[in-house]
Amino acid sequence: MKKLQSIIFLLLVLNISCFAVSPKKAVNVLVLTERGGWHEEFVVAALEWLDEFGAENNFKFTELNHAKDIDAAMLKKYDVFLQLNYPPYTWSKEGEDAFIECIEKGKIGWVGFHHASLLGEFDGYPMWNWFSDFMGGIRFKGYIAETASGTVNVEDKTHPVMKDVNPSFVLPDDEWYTFDKNPRQNVHVLATVDESTYKPASDVKMGDHPAIWTNGKVKARNVYFLMGHAKTLFDSDDFKKMLSNSLLWAAGE
Repeated sequence: MKKLQSIIFLLLVLNISCFAVSPKKAVNVLVLTERGGWHEEFVVAALEWLDEFGAENNFKFTELNHAKDIDAAMLKKYDVFLQLNYPPYTWSKEGEDAFIECIEKGKIGWVGFHHASLLGEFDGYPMWNWFSDFMGGIRFKGYIAETASGTVNVEDKTHPVMKDVNPSFVLPDDEWYTFDKNPRQNVHVLATVDESTYKPASDVKMGDHPAIWTNGKVKARNVYFLMGHAKTLFDSDDFKKMLSNSLLWAAGE
C-alpha cells in the first residue's frame, strides 16, 4: 500500500512540475516599419531591441515594410499590431477596413510611434479620416525645426504603460510633432512634453502638448507615442520601459 502511495505521489509531483515549466503561448506581433530616410536608425535600433525583448518574453515579431498586403486574413494571425513609424496612408481600402474592424472590435492590440500620426494629404493620398479620429481628431501641422531633447511628464502614473517609469524624464534628439488642435478632449493623455525644456529652444509650440495617449473609445488596447525619430531614444531606460509595458499591455498581459 505504501509503495502504491509513493508511486501516486511521485506521479503527482512530476505532473505539477511539467505544468509549472510549460511555456506560455507565444505572442505574435506584426511590425509595420517605415524603412530608409530620416527614421531608419530608430527603426533599426527598435528592431534590435525587439529581438531581445521577444527572446525574454516569448514574443514573435514579423516585419512588414509596406501596407499593401494587409487584410483580414493577415491580421487574424497576430495578437498585436506595432506601427513602427509607418504613416496612415498608402494602405489599400481592404487593409483599412480590416484594421478598423480589428481596432473597433478589440481583435488586436495596437502600439504606434511618431509617423503613425502623419495625418493629412501626403504624396497624393487623401486624409484617412477614421485614423484621424482614432488619434484624437487631429491633422499633422508641423514640427520643431531641429531635433531637441525634451522633458516628458507622466500624467497617469497608474496606467500599465507607465508602470515603474519615472514621473519625469528627458528624451534626447526627438522631432516633436505639432497638430492643428489638441487631441486631449478625445483621448486619454498619459504624458506630455514640457515645451519650455526643449534644447535647443524652439518657437514652434502647442502649449499643452500631449506626447503619449490612448483612445478608450475603441475596444482594442492601444497607445500612441509622439516620439520615435532617433536611435538615441534607446539610451533612455524610461523609454524602453514604456515600450516594454506597452507591448505586454497591448497583448493583454
